[in-house]
Amino acid sequence: MPARDRSPDSTEYKIRAHTGSEAKLYRASELSDQQTSCGKLVKLEQEIKMNKLKYLFFATLAVALSAIPAMAQAGGAAAAGADNEFTVGAAKAIGAGIGFGIVAGLAGIGQGLVGSRAVEGAARNPGAAGTVQTLMIIALALIESLVLFALLIVFVVLR
Repeated sequence: MPARDRSPDSTEYKIRAHTGSEAKLYRASELSDQQTSCGKLVKLEQEIKMNKLKYLFFATLAVALSAIPAMAQAGGAAAAGADNEFTVGAAKAIGAGIGFGIVAGLAGIGQGLVGSRAVEGAARNPGAAGTVQTLMIIALALIESLVLFALLIVFVVLR
């Protein structure tokens, strides 16, 4: 449905219609009553609705087609169970490795920020350098403890 905006300094209405990748802008004064009554705006509204339905249909189709390989089974029940255990174990290992990599990377960024801000604080106020250093070491220890907890979780998941 086209959005109708009323600007505070003018009484003209702007009628926008988004079709595909382009946006069309119409002023109410440019559209005659005949064009409006003929259904030009109604057609634009219908085209927008159809585009939304098309996107919804293709998204649903993609999800449905991606589920087909997950439901496939090879061999009998025993072979499917063994294959399933292997697949689940592999997925756990990959997920744990990626998750721990993200945690370690973000912790490294956090520790770098803590160190840079501590050096900056000590440079601005050399008298408080001892206090800043103590707080920096505590912050670094807390960040590193979060990484160790993530490593513990990885080992528990893979066990």
